[in-house]
Amino acid sequence: MNIIPENYYSEKTLIANIDNFFKKYKVSSLLKQSNFNKSKGFSCINIIKYMFLLVFKGKNLYRMLESKHNFLPFSKDVIYRFLKSVYFNWEKFLMLFSSSVIINTLYPLTSKERIDVLIVDDTYYSRNRSKKVELLSKVRDHTDGRYKKGFRLLTLGWSDGNTFIPVAFNLLSSPNQKTRYSEANPTIDKRTNGFKRRIAAMQNTNDAMIELLSRAKKYLIPAKYVLFDSWFSYPVVISRIRKMGLHVISMAKPMDRIYYRYNDKIMNLKKLYSTIKKAKTFRKNDVIASVKVVMVHQTYGEIPVKLVFLHAENCNHEWVTLLTTDLSLSDEEIVRIYGKRWNIEVFFKMSKSYLSLAKEFQCQNYDSMVAHTTIVFMRYIYLALEQRNQKDPKTMGELFHLICDDLEDISFLTALGLILNALKILLKDKLYLAEEKVDELMEQFISHLPAFIKNRKLFFYCES
Repeated sequence: MNIIPENYYSEKTLIANIDNFFKKYKVSSLLKQSNFNKSKGFSCINIIKYMFLLVFKGKNLYRMLESKHNFLPFSKDVIYRFLKSVYFNWEKFLMLFSSSVIINTLYPLTSKERIDVLIVDDTYYSRNRSKKVELLSKVRDHTDGRYKKGFRLLTLGWSDGNTFIPVAFNLLSSPNQKTRYSEANPTIDKRTNGFKRRIAAMQNTNDAMIELLSRAKKYLIPAKYVLFDSWFSYPVVISRIRKMGLHVISMAKPMDRIYYRYNDKIMNLKKLYSTIKKAKTFRKNDVIASVKVVMVHQTYGEIPVKLVFLHAENCNHEWVTLLTTDLSLSDEEIVRIYGKRWNIEVFFKMSKSYLSLAKEFQCQNYDSMVAHTTIVFMRYIYLALEQRNQKDPKTMGELFHLICDDLEDISFLTALGLILNALKILLKDKLYLAEEKVDELMEQFISHLPAFIKNRKLFFYCES
């Protein structure tokens, strides 16, 4: 007797889908190009695929590794050694993988009129309960303004306005030794990728940001504009990005030490706003005024920019300012393009709330945190592509729960099916009942089950 649930093949379909996903983008080949090699034992692709699937099955890697009754296909030492390897180039692998997705799949589907952008932002990577994590430092959490233990996850992403793809990241510690709780492992070979990523983690934010953009340009990520908020909107950053051939659209913060030249007068942003002519009437988020000025800096010279002032009642100020180095853009176009920056905020929320960023396991090794973050980014790319392929629009959260719910239903129905199948065999073999009588008893039994079980639509048929 077989029990066939409505979504019997859902788990197999998901695993097959992910297998196709890995094959389509040649993950195994990309791993080899990124120095992923094992002389013996399980292959790197099998370990990554196993870890990739965990969150969709509702399993926690840390609990599985520490449990005495885990059902890992390999020992936990295999995973620990894999995550802690200083030889694997996770940064190169993620760049190769994301650029392949963008260039081979998404970019050909994007209209030439649609503007592709690179988005830079950082978020708090929590390790607030840790003490001995490598390069653990005191960082500021932008959400509440408090200083906490952890890292700053500086992330570079690509977007066409429809799909966001994380391209690269740097798990930043503090460049100031006084604010670091622990230092890097001194025994690491200086020739390895692990040593290089530890040095990069102690860069200042501006240098780390430029390095990520240079990497994206090297791998031919198609984009014209770089979007970021006011935390990065400094002349030093804007000047260096312009030298790379990219335009900037950012939020401009009213700071006293950043000056603009307008009508042969040099003034800060607040003074400039009080000087220019404004619209007589406007509503929330309407354009108050726009003006072309020159950003003035002693070291980096003059940078021609366009400023767009918007009315915003919910902010600390009555107005906010957008800045762009592309003087040909209209006010409405500047606002529309900058709106794409919100995609990275959705990515951060999705990664932390659903994809177990910084939560799946608590390891003290810096390489393992970089490795796990890369796998989380891969999960998001998979969901982003699935969302794009869906005919009906779904949010990322809905899509994630849809996949997980299918797997939960499978496990429940499989267990229930085994129980019912054992019951039928018992009735037939021990009580010597005819097949028709057994089927009749089973139907009566099912009819008395709770409604939430009957609604799962179990179907039975007899084998000949």
